[in-house]
Amino acid sequence: MRLIPVVVLALLVAAFPLRAEPRVDPVSYSLDGTEMVGAVVYDDSVTSARPGLLMVPNWFGVNESSLVKAQAIAGKDYVVFVADVYGADTRPANADDAGKAAMAMFADRGVLRARAQAALAAFKERASDLNVDTARLGAIGFCFGGATVLELARDGTDIAGVVSFHGNLGADPKFPAGKIGTRVLALNGADDTYVPAEQINAFTKEMQAAGADFQFVNFGGAVHCFAEPDANSPGCLYNERAAKRSFRMMNEFFAEAFSAQR
Repeated sequence: MRLIPVVVLALLVAAFPLRAEPRVDPVSYSLDGTEMVGAVVYDDSVTSARPGLLMVPNWFGVNESSLVKAQAIAGKDYVVFVADVYGADTRPANADDAGKAAMAMFADRGVLRARAQAALAAFKERASDLNVDTARLGAIGFCFGGATVLELARDGTDIAGVVSFHGNLGADPKFPAGKIGTRVLALNGADDTYVPAEQINAFTKEMQAAGADFQFVNFGGAVHCFAEPDANSPGCLYNERAAKRSFRMMNEFFAEAFSAQR
């Protein structure tokens, strides 16, 4: 199943070695009457157990670009489950649609958390068939998805770690974090105008109060969307240097987190 547009592939090759293309299988699941369709992405030539990563895409949700990214991340190293938190009937076609869909989710963090948890549950249900080591599960997200995986951490989710790529760091006081037991890595563009210093300071205090094992990294010269190969607007722009560093940090972060689970 070929999903890689030429431009996006060319940029992803800069961050990941070129390798055989993992397969993409759609996965249907539901929550409270809402049907969701995500995807599981994996190299079916690998027979050994691998760690699993739940991936929440940016505000465009499950689309071709997100599946391309999941293929690049999965390689032979991970099984990636691409989460659909909007529902199968919501597939934003443009930025206006995407903004409305994301804001609807942010308006009720309880629903957002529940849908992310539903995706994780669907992943776990299929873990044995996919030869996923459920002791080595993590979550990653980009932009809107980065904010979503931070909500998983705030929700007390029992996974090894979460990585937020240029995600909003703000918390909803109606849904405060308890004790955060999962490791947290927040990767941010130092020039990201969507994440002001006040938000970073509040996030730091929140993580400290929750007793989290967290890391916050600012990439100089990077703005929002720095790990999105198809981002090309002034305030939301791909940055090859920051992207390479961020994915390397992600792999190192999970190597440490997963080794602690053995």
